[in-house]
Amino acid sequence: MVYDPEAKTDRPAHAVLAAVFQVRDGVLQVLLWERALEPFKGAWSLPGGALSEGETLESSIRRHLAAKVDVRELTHLEQLETLSEPARNPGGRELATAYLGLIPSDVDPALPHDTRWHRVDKLPALAFDHEAIVLTARERLRGKLSYTNIGFAFAPETFTISELRTLYRAALGHEVSSTNLQRVLLRRHLLVPTGTRRESGRAGGRPAALYSFRLRRLEITDQFAVLRPPDRRAEQQQP
Repeated sequence: MVYDPEAKTDRPAHAVLAAVFQVRDGVLQVLLWERALEPFKGAWSLPGGALSEGETLESSIRRHLAAKVDVRELTHLEQLETLSEPARNPGGRELATAYLGLIPSDVDPALPHDTRWHRVDKLPALAFDHEAIVLTARERLRGKLSYTNIGFAFAPETFTISELRTLYRAALGHEVSSTNLQRVLLRRHLLVPTGTRRESGRAGGRPAALYSFRLRRLEITDQFAVLRPPDRRAEQQQP
């Protein structure tokens, strides 16, 4: 059989999508936009759109995200998965490549009127298979919090250990000890002290030391590490 580059094939459409997370008000939230057209008109969905001719997947999702959020605020973007279920789009056969994106907690990017932040633990009804993508992205983030330095991507440039604990707790979905978190991250050389302190609030108290991540790009720090929730049984057995 001779390959004919001019031969027409019934190729499925290809879309790109992004689950963009930010910790807002101490809660992990995801960026969603309200669909204006069928299918699923009026339903919430992940930002994204069709892959255009000559585009790479990453350049395409960055183009689509730029219509919803200032992509300069994205501190991390990685490919998550490609979905190929034949019936995932009732409008026709469509492949979709999903991404995970992160935005630091101290920025508040302007959004168009049809786009809002939603709590990941209280998602509205989502179009297509987007709920499954959001939950897969959350699990990817939780896993990488254990064995990489990905915390840099949703943390401000500088922070106290207590502030960082709030971010980890929101992303992991369980309590995190400030003491243990500091010990683990310092032992792995992820954090460096800035030599400055956060001024005390009205309640007073000793000013808290400020830290920053040593690197603001992704690296594997302990490939076998797992940040587990606290052992409640052990705490209850203590005298």
